[in-house]
Amino acid sequence: MPSTDTRYHQLLNWLGTDLGYPVESIAPASTDASFRRYYRIGADGQSLIAMDAPPPRENVRPFVAVAELLRDAGVQTPKVYAVDAERGFVLLSDLGERNYLDALDETTAEPLYGAALATLLALQQGVNILETSLPAYDAHLLHVELNIFREWLLGRWLGLELSAEESAMLAGTWQVLIDSALEQPRVCVHRDYHSRNLMVTGQAHPGVLDFQDAVIGPITYDLASLLRDCYIAWPVERVQGWMSAYRDQLLNAGLLPSSDVHRFQRWFDLMGMQRHLKAAGIFARLKLRDGKPGYLKDIPRTLSYVSEVGPRYPELAGFMRFLDSRVLPRLAEAA
Repeated sequence: MPSTDTRYHQLLNWLGTDLGYPVESIAPASTDASFRRYYRIGADGQSLIAMDAPPPRENVRPFVAVAELLRDAGVQTPKVYAVDAERGFVLLSDLGERNYLDALDETTAEPLYGAALATLLALQQGVNILETSLPAYDAHLLHVELNIFREWLLGRWLGLELSAEESAMLAGTWQVLIDSALEQPRVCVHRDYHSRNLMVTGQAHPGVLDFQDAVIGPITYDLASLLRDCYIAWPVERVQGWMSAYRDQLLNAGLLPSSDVHRFQRWFDLMGMQRHLKAAGIFARLKLRDGKPGYLKDIPRTLSYVSEVGPRYPELAGFMRFLDSRVLPRLAEAA
């Protein structure tokens, strides 16, 4: 690290002087879509992870609180060994270097997704939403997220100027997606449950990362995030099989009030659509605001899910025409 990296040297001083860990080796542990940085350190004969989350851009308190909440629910999150919340430093256990995205192939998909879905059920069953202080995934937050797509992908990345009719169409589309989300049973939502945040640890269930933005919200959100992953796609039939089997598990666990297959499918489809529109906007924002262009390549896959499910719902016909005629051609030109 350069000698001018003040945060890095403060972190080393915290580890060595304040905590008394003899740092024998240190190297970047992962890339991240936030302002956080992670380092894998060798200290006292063990491998640990040090998080640098610079205030005021990041706040480690939600990370620490949710890590404990999910561990109590039976989810394998990193153990928190030390925290300096004021300076934004956290020392964690190391869940390894191999995430699901690196490990998934035709032979590993079934056991890995089986483990991921079992962990998701533990998360949804194990967190008592009446006793937690997690924020609500409410209409305002859903609307804010959808507008990331409008501002950053449509406006700033593609340079589209919307007519009054197109703006009204988007507003109507957002309302359809928000209404569908809000009518669902509510559970703890990880909010970024996908292949890059699940770690292969050698144990029966995956290690789970990047949970600090957890909320109380729609029951299908994490399921759609996992099965219609922005970073890896599976055949439609396979996804449907996993989704249907998980719906049955939710029914057996008492987390779903009825076995209305078509209603659950609609929830799953429209929740995924909300997430994918948001994610596409975030990928554009990462390029334009944060100087991280690598996520642009994931936008076509992400929007392909929208193209897949949108035509099933007549109330989204206007948006699908807009996507096909205005957005996707401009996106191809910008590639």
